[in-house]
Amino acid sequence: MSSNDQPIAPNSTSPDSIDLQSDQSMREWAHRLDVTEAQLKEAVSAVGDRATDVEMHLKGSRSTTNVDRTVQASGADRA
Repeated sequence: MSSNDQPIAPNSTSPDSIDLQSDQSMREWAHRLDVTEAQLKEAVSAVGDRATDVEMHLKGSRSTTNVDRTVQASGADRA
């Protein structure tokens, strides 16, 4: 079995799950998602252990649109 064939979340029931109980799983998912382990834990706490949900949560928290930045700069709330 090559390193790519090893399950990332061996204690979970889904291959798309992030197993926070496994140091190997946390390191691998943090690397894949380009976040720290603390950010990964926060995201899993916020949206659950499904990797696609965690990825979307992290992308949403790291990206803003031009409209968002304009509103932030003006101090106004979006309607």
